[in-house]
Amino acid sequence: MRSKTKILLFLLLLPLLAIDSFGQQKAGDIKLEDRVFTAAKGDKVDAEYGRLYVPENRSKKDSRLIEVAFVKFKSTAQFPRPPIIYLAGGPGGSGIGAARGPRFPLFMAMREMGDVIALDQRGTGDSLPNVACTETVTLPSATAVTRAAAVEQFRNLSRKCSAKLRDEGVDLSGYNTNESADDIDDLRKALRFEKVSLWAISYGTHLALATIKRHENRIHRAILAGTESLPNTLKLPSDTEKHLQHLDQMVKTDAELSKKIPSLLALIKEVLEMVDREPVTVEVTDPKSKQKTRVVLNKFALQMVTAYAFGSGETFIPASYYAMSKGDFSSAAGRWLAIIGGTQSIGSGMSNMMDCYSGVSAARMKKIDDESKTTLLGDAMNFPFPDICDAWGNPDLGDSFRKNPASRVQTLFISGTLDVRTPPSNAEEVRKGFKNSVHLIIDGAVHSDPLFLSSPKIKDVMLEFMKGGKISTTQITLEPLKFMQIAPPLGNP
Repeated sequence: MRSKTKILLFLLLLPLLAIDSFGQQKAGDIKLEDRVFTAAKGDKVDAEYGRLYVPENRSKKDSRLIEVAFVKFKSTAQFPRPPIIYLAGGPGGSGIGAARGPRFPLFMAMREMGDVIALDQRGTGDSLPNVACTETVTLPSATAVTRAAAVEQFRNLSRKCSAKLRDEGVDLSGYNTNESADDIDDLRKALRFEKVSLWAISYGTHLALATIKRHENRIHRAILAGTESLPNTLKLPSDTEKHLQHLDQMVKTDAELSKKIPSLLALIKEVLEMVDREPVTVEVTDPKSKQKTRVVLNKFALQMVTAYAFGSGETFIPASYYAMSKGDFSSAAGRWLAIIGGTQSIGSGMSNMMDCYSGVSAARMKKIDDESKTTLLGDAMNFPFPDICDAWGNPDLGDSFRKNPASRVQTLFISGTLDVRTPPSNAEEVRKGFKNSVHLIIDGAVHSDPLFLSSPKIKDVMLEFMKGGKISTTQITLEPLKFMQIAPPLGNP
């Protein structure tokens, strides 16, 4: 009888024991599990899958613990150097996802230096909780969309997502770059490494700079590709204008395009002014419904379509604007419908909070406002920030956070001359405080993958740098960008 009572008591207490067992996890604890890592193309490699337990908000004593996921690839070196932590861009990108994709061979090559760790920053990828937003943008296509109307929808969707996440128990105030920087140092401590190196791209460089600022003595080396410095989360319209000027010069050297487009800048200005005076209505087939749909294009729509093209669609911009100058808006209408037709996510709680927390100084905001009045695309590159930050509680880490660090950490900066999002000037600005740094310029590279994958020489330079030797070059020149040519009118050969 007593044994039955004990068994019954044990069964009643089992759920509580399970909760207590999970509750025994404390900040800094780590779990590791051996697994086979499979890349997108089927390549397999042994790896350790890990979870680090950290406070959701270190400034609150009663903060719950969250899990930061990572994958660690063991070094192939006989005498490994400090491990390398990969920091994805976005914000909101998955480091583990990046390791599965086209950069997988680069991850494997970096193991020559030390262990390589693909990190899913807090709130992203396999980390728990994943604070994704499911809301998507759906703006009316048959009427001219104003910037104010678009901002208001982003605001409403942001309020909806933030309320849902808070109802689920998420403390959104913990999703900022300083907390993520401390996650990196906590991971270093949990894995018992004296120092780590940082390998980052885009927003990941922003996080890397904050980590260097907070934990410099624990950073061995850093590779920063597509630098987003601490003060420049919001982009300057003048940088967008310089990018268009660069494209204009490239069109002038194109034997065929230059015959019909003597000035790309003048052409863009002409088309934008035309639709600003009188928006254009176009009928296109909606790829989702397969139905004919009326799409209205105004200046704001074309500015957004052009800004969205940067990084992958520069090749079609001249021909597209030429077609519009001749009355053919079908291509632009299709692209605008793709933006507003319910396929574009508003991001995640992590990505929105990170950008709002990093914020912008009053002086830089004034500069952005002033420049947007005189540049072709205005502040389209920043949309919908900073306008939607009130829907996320107007978080701001302040101007002290936005001051770039001065550091002795050996750093390799990588920039592309066609990278409008993080131009080479960003890296040069940061380098003023990084005396032990070099800058690799990739002539012709746009943002993202080309900063790592557009030339095999990039990998060589990265490995040279990590070995501590002198890098063999600071300039890599790619094949010139090949623009889409202007199609002849129907009926012509």
